[in-house]
Amino acid sequence: MSVIDHSNSLSSAVIDADCNLLRRVALGDHESLRELHSRYSGVLSATAFRVLNNATDAEEVVQEAFVQIWEKASIYDPHRGKPLTWAMTLTRNKAIDRLRRVQRRNRLQDEIEQEAQIWDRVVEHDSSDAVASLETKAIVRSAVIQLSDDQRKAIELAFFSGLTQFEIAARLKTPLGTVKARIRRGMMKLRQIIGPKL
Repeated sequence: MSVIDHSNSLSSAVIDADCNLLRRVALGDHESLRELHSRYSGVLSATAFRVLNNATDAEEVVQEAFVQIWEKASIYDPHRGKPLTWAMTLTRNKAIDRLRRVQRRNRLQDEIEQEAQIWDRVVEHDSSDAVASLETKAIVRSAVIQLSDDQRKAIELAFFSGLTQFEIAARLKTPLGTVKARIRRGMMKLRQIIGPKL
């Protein structure tokens, strides 16, 4: 019985110490944040890695989680859970957010690559058949004209000027996500217009 009591008091002492550290972090104490990092980083890294299965991403998520701990320490409520549980929840949520972003980015990249392959097939022409080549060019030119101005600019910069999506975003002073969406929608429209004609 005394062993159990000792274990409980030890656990309680650790929780109290962590609560005190969080209170000091809320007051802007960098040393207390370093101490929390020393105590928690291993567990939080494992938490992030379980979600992401990538050590580099997990490390970045842990750093983001400590930034959030620094910013949100003042709203931590000890009645709603232990400090470590709170930190693990922050970390897990950040890891899930990152996983969703990566999956969205991968899906978008796959879609763009598929559309690029379609585009390559559309604009390929057999030099031995000049008439068919001219006809294909005319169909493509006619289809591109039917796109919205925004879609046409993005596609022309990507496929005719050879710019990356980042470069297009910079040139058009438009968010990267918007550029990707314009290219994707434009390629889908081109496929609808050109597909039946070729």
